[in-house]
Order: sequence, then structure tokens, then C-alpha cells
Amino acid sequence: MLVTALRTWIRSLRPFDAIAVQTFIEHTIDIREAERFIRLFHAENPSAGDVHARLREVARDVARHGTYVHTFEELQFGARVAWRNSSRCIGRLYWRSLRVRDRRQVHSAEGVAIECVAHLRAATGDGRIRPTVTVFPPDTPARRGPRVLNEQLIRYAGHRLRDGSIVGDPRHADFTTMVRGLGWRGGEGRFDVLPLVIQPAAGRPLLCNLPGDAVLEVPLTHPEYPWFAELGLRWHAVPAISGMCLEIGGLCYPCAPFNGWYMGAEIGARNLADVDRYDQLPVVAERLRLNTATDRSLWRDHALVELNVAVLHSFEQAGVTMTDHHTESNRFLTHLEREEKAGRVCPADWSWIVPPISGGATRVFHRYYDNPTLTPAFVHHSG
Repeated sequence: MLVTALRTWIRSLRPFDAIAVQTFIEHTIDIREAERFIRLFHAENPSAGDVHARLREVARDVARHGTYVHTFEELQFGARVAWRNSSRCIGRLYWRSLRVRDRRQVHSAEGVAIECVAHLRAATGDGRIRPTVTVFPPDTPARRGPRVLNEQLIRYAGHRLRDGSIVGDPRHADFTTMVRGLGWRGGEGRFDVLPLVIQPAAGRPLLCNLPGDAVLEVPLTHPEYPWFAELGLRWHAVPAISGMCLEIGGLCYPCAPFNGWYMGAEIGARNLADVDRYDQLPVVAERLRLNTATDRSLWRDHALVELNVAVLHSFEQAGVTMTDHHTESNRFLTHLEREEKAGRVCPADWSWIVPPISGGATRVFHRYYDNPTLTPAFVHHSG
């Protein structure tokens, strides 16, 4: 209907204007995506008003400006459904609770920096992590929206030494080199928080050092092994993804940092355990006096479990929200059941839904899932 309304509007124009508008439309949003989203919004929100009137309004705006503006209710719904559609996320049971911070009026790099810091403070609270998304201006035919170049708002630097080794997180060694080239003068430790790099619509990127009160970190200890604290490990409390675009109804919001809370295995079985990250399994195994000369001793498995025990224990002791992979697996199947009862498909990527530790011991392991591409969605954008 929206496409038909747009064509009708064009035919009502004088020939010269119609040609100009038709050319303009080639650079506009995907109008079919807009229509699909508006219909979805009204279908799931019956009190939203006349869907046909809204479609006509959107058609007029797209014809005149090449884009349209979501109401706050549409934006909030779209962001929550984007989380609902995130096939790689196991923690979607509470998608309706996502807090949406509408910051579409903020265009400057400085303004984005201020709001990203505010996002972290709001999401962190006193350790009770709140699922939150902050939405900045979308890309339009007339102007690009701002971008945060970091993949997450909080990440640790990877410092390359002259001998080729890396102190810190190897995943972010290239990014660390880049921010040093932009003028960052951070430390050279294992857990140095990287600055935000914010790219405005025009002009040079801005570096923003995150203030200490916006970055809650948890030192890691073990409930049975006092020596574990000597390893000097820690991790930040909020996993705020900032390198993805929020796509809603044909609009791309390239700067929309969002967070839930951590599942312990994300830290204990990936960030601290992966060989190309902090690679702590050999260190833990040595302290446990395990036989690392043969894989048949399962030393990696033993060390992995103890590392994950430490992560869960430490976050609990610090009063910071975290879930374990068994609990989250059960919650995901509850979410799946609710979605099926609602007549919706729940996209799920098996390789991401199954936890990176004890997969076969979780209920999500023992079945397959549909994985269609649905919108709204959080997606990686090219630039």
C-alpha cells in the first residue's frame, strides 16, 4: 500500500516535479521495508491508531525527503524487536524490558560522547545491570548519522611490544594502534580501558576517555583458591555493543549502543580463555598443578571450569548482575516457547546459542532452530 500511495502522490505532481522526485527516490530508503515495519508495529500495538493513515503519512515524507521519522513508540518497539530477532543472543527472554534512550537530536561528536557515558552510568546503576539502548540520528539522504568506531563502549587495549608480543587484549591491538595515532596516551597495562572514537557526520573523529565512574570493573577471585587473586584478572560489568547498526523499517541508525548483562561463559570461556585473547588456561592449569603434557589429562577442561567458577563467584560477590549458561539456556527455551505461542518465528543460530562451555550439558544443545533473517535487527554495517 505504501508504494502505491507514493506512486499516486508522484502522479499528482507536475511532470518536471515528478521526474525530479522519481530521481530523488532512487537515493531514498527501502519503502517496502518501511511498510512492513509500520504494519508490524500496528499489528502488535492495536491501540496505535489507523495504520492506513500512518502509511500515507510515511509515503508523503519519503517522497518529499527521501526518508521519514519514527515516532518514539515506533522507535522503542523497533529496538525491542531488533533484540527479539537477534539470532546470536541467548538472553532474549526479557526483550520487552529494553530501556530505549532517544537521542536522535544529538549530532555532534561531543554530544554523542556525553550520551555514551550517560548510557554506561544508567545501564550500570549500582551493579544491577539494565538492558539499555541509546539511539542517535539515522543515516538520511541529506546527512549521515554519527558513529562510534569501537565495537563495544568498554574494551581493553592491546599494546604491541617491540618483540611482537602483546600486553592486554590481542583482539584490540590494531584498534589500540589506531587510537594512539589519533593522540591517545594511555598506559601499557593488561586492562587499560580504550577511549571512545566517535566519528561525526563531517570532520575529524573525537577521542573520549571514559571517566572512572562510568566503568564498573570486577576483580576476579575464586571461592576455594586464594592464589587466584594473584593473577590480577578483572573484567568490566557492562557488555555495551556499539559497532552495529540498528535497522528499523528501512532506516539505519548507525550509532545505537546497546547492552544486556553478561553470561559468565562469555568472560570465563571466551574473553579470558581464548588463545587469541587473554589465554589464561595455561596459567590457571599451572597454578592447579595439572598435567599439561597431554591433552588426555583434560587439563584445559579443568582449568576452564575453575576460571568460570571464579567469574561467577566474583560478580556475585560484587553484587553485579550476571547469569550462568545453564540458567540462560533454560530461559532461552522459555523465550522460544513464548514466541511460538505468539505465532512468531524465533531466529536462532545454533553455533551461538549453545554455550562455549559444557554445551552438551545444556538443554539448548539437543535441538535445531529456524534461523530466518528478520527485521528490525542489529546488523554490522560496512562504514
